[in-house]
Amino acid sequence: MLPPRISRKSDKAEKPRRCPAHRAWVRGHACCACGSQTAIECAHVRTGTDGGTGIKPSDRWTISLCKECHARQHQQGEQTFERETGLDMKAMAESFYRASPHRHKMEREHA
Repeated sequence: MLPPRISRKSDKAEKPRRCPAHRAWVRGHACCACGSQTAIECAHVRTGTDGGTGIKPSDRWTISLCKECHARQHQQGEQTFERETGLDMKAMAESFYRASPHRHKMEREHA
């Protein structure tokens, strides 16, 4: 028989971090790195954002990358990827967030 389970409040429960509408909107843009308009994915920016070890950042920190560039982002690491592409991914994610028609949903959820 197992001992009683310890109740822990999840930060995710208090502050929802996902906004499917915003992610879909981000995927509606060309790849930020190469300009491709096919196989666009929503890539989360990890460096300097609200993620952590083993915790995906909130959808506020997303940019549009094609499948190939998204794979490179993860394989090379963000610093190398940014150096090679000339992108400032955090600034790009902030631009997407400010322009998003779904920003109000994320602001309300994180308030």
